[in-house]
Amino acid sequence: MDVRTSLAAQSYAQARPATAPRPAAGGSGQSTLGTLANDFASVLREGENTARAAMTGGADPHALVQALAATELAVETAVTVRDRVVEAYQEILRMPV
Repeated sequence: MDVRTSLAAQSYAQARPATAPRPAAGGSGQSTLGTLANDFASVLREGENTARAAMTGGADPHALVQALAATELAVETAVTVRDRVVEAYQEILRMPV
């Protein structure tokens, strides 16, 4: 196994939990929605920092592609959730009173 392949697999394993659901910590006081919003913001922030580092030569292209893929996944997930919420709201508005 190539060392770069092993490093790529490790990087992927570390980046993947950003999009995986996490169990709610008891007593933290923060809602699940707030936690998801913080995770979304951190994924975007990390992608932005990696892109900035790649432009200045501080990050390799592989890290940039991984960061962009994670950012794209986070944005697509947020858009899908938004669409579902709007669809549910419209369905509620169509209900007879």
